[in-house]
Amino acid sequence: MNKIFGYRIEVLKVNALENALTLIKDVFMEFEAPDYNNEGIKNFIDFIEISSIKNLTRSHILSFWGCYDKEKLVGVIATKQMSHISMLFVDKCYHRKGIAKNLFKTILKNAIVKNIKEITVNSSPYAVEFYHKLGFLDTKTEQTIDGIRFTPMKMSI
Repeated sequence: MNKIFGYRIEVLKVNALENALTLIKDVFMEFEAPDYNNEGIKNFIDFIEISSIKNLTRSHILSFWGCYDKEKLVGVIATKQMSHISMLFVDKCYHRKGIAKNLFKTILKNAIVKNIKEITVNSSPYAVEFYHKLGFLDTKTEQTIDGIRFTPMKMSI
């Protein structure tokens, strides 16, 4: 467990994934979905389907960390094999409190320990500025695949 500024960050166990995916869906629908067409929204919702996510987690393809305010899950980050940020979502009541940044720092520390040389992300339009502030650089211009809009980015460690 990593205690920071009154919040704690920890690896999410499989039994906590349902709460995490509810938070992800709620934040996505409010902040991300307006930038997507119906196909993109459907594909994202299909991607975060609980049984699929549990299988990816049990197979060690995806790893999830959560940030808690006491017992309330307020932020989630997921990585694919530690080197690609797959999802990063924070409850709207907790935006601009350093939660996303500290979730990222947790990933960064783990990546350094595992000797990973770069971290990638396909940033949604909503999060491009945030990732730029962390030090990510665009590797290509914005793309849309299966209705999902994103800008590929990377950060060298």
